[in-house]
Amino acid sequence: MRAYHDDEWGVVERDSRRLWETLMLDGFQAGLAWITILRKRDAFRDAFAGFDPERVARFGARDVERLMANPGIVRSRAKILATIGNAQAYLAMRSAGEDFSTFVWELAGGVPLVNTTGTVPAKTPLSETISRALKGRGFKFVGPVSVYAWMQATGIVNDHAPDCFRRSSSRRR
Repeated sequence: MRAYHDDEWGVVERDSRRLWETLMLDGFQAGLAWITILRKRDAFRDAFAGFDPERVARFGARDVERLMANPGIVRSRAKILATIGNAQAYLAMRSAGEDFSTFVWELAGGVPLVNTTGTVPAKTPLSETISRALKGRGFKFVGPVSVYAWMQATGIVNDHAPDCFRRSSSRRR
C-alpha cells in the first residue's frame, strides 16, 4: 500500500483511458477493501484486455462466462456487465465528440481540488454531480462514494494529509 500511496494515489491523471480504467476498478471495489482490488489489478488488466474500451465493449456472453470463472478477479456478474456497458458508454461519448478526460476535468473546474476541511468525506456534492452525469451517459457502478474514491485516486481531489510529502506534489506518473 505504501508504494501505491507514494507513486500512484492522488497523482493527477488526465489520460482518458487511464481515468476510465481506474473508474472501472473503483466500481469493482464497491463493498470491498481497496487492497483486494490492488492485489488483483494485474489479473483484472489481463482479463479485461488491458482495459481497452474498444475491446471490452465487444465482450459477449462467452466473455462474461470466462470472467465469471476467473479466480483472479472479483467475480460479480453485475460488475462485469457494468464494465462492458461502461466501455460502450465511454465509446458513445467519444463518438459524440466528448472526451472523457475533458468531461470529467471540466466538471471539477479543470484543476485538482485540495481538501482543506481536515476531514476526508465519503462523498461530496461534486462526486454526486459527476456520478449523476456519468449515470446520465449510461454508466453503472458509479455512485457518489465510488466516484469520490476515484477522484482521490486520480488526483481530481487531493486528500493527502497536510504533512504528507505528496500533499504539494502535482507530478504525473
